[in-house]
Amino acid sequence: MSEKPKEKGKSAEKAKPEKTGEKPKFEKAAEKTVEKPVEAPAEKPKEKEKKQAKVKKKEKAAYTRYKMDEKGLTRLRPYCERCGSGYFMADHGDRFSCGHCGFTRYKRT
Repeated sequence: MSEKPKEKGKSAEKAKPEKTGEKPKFEKAAEKTVEKPVEAPAEKPKEKEKKQAKVKKKEKAAYTRYKMDEKGLTRLRPYCERCGSGYFMADHGDRFSCGHCGFTRYKRT
C-alpha cells in the first residue's frame, strides 16, 4: 500500500465547485424543495429600549421667592408653620403645601 500525503483543505475544495457556473449537488436538491419564509421575531424599537437620562430640575434662585418694594423685602410665599423659617411652601393654586413635612394649608376663596 502506498501512502499518499494528505493535503490540508482538500475536503473543503471538493465541496466547492471548480467552475463558477456549476452549483454543488446539495444546493440543487435544496432548490427543488419549497421553503416557507421564516418570520423574524418581532423586535422592540431601539428607541424604547434606551433609558433616557432624567432631566434634573434646577432649584429656583432665592430672588424668585422675594419681592423688592419701597418698604424692603416681602416674601411671596409663606414659610411652613411646622418646619419654621427657611422652608417655603409651594403654591398649588388652591393651596400651599410644604415639600419637607407635607403640611397643607388651603387658600380662602
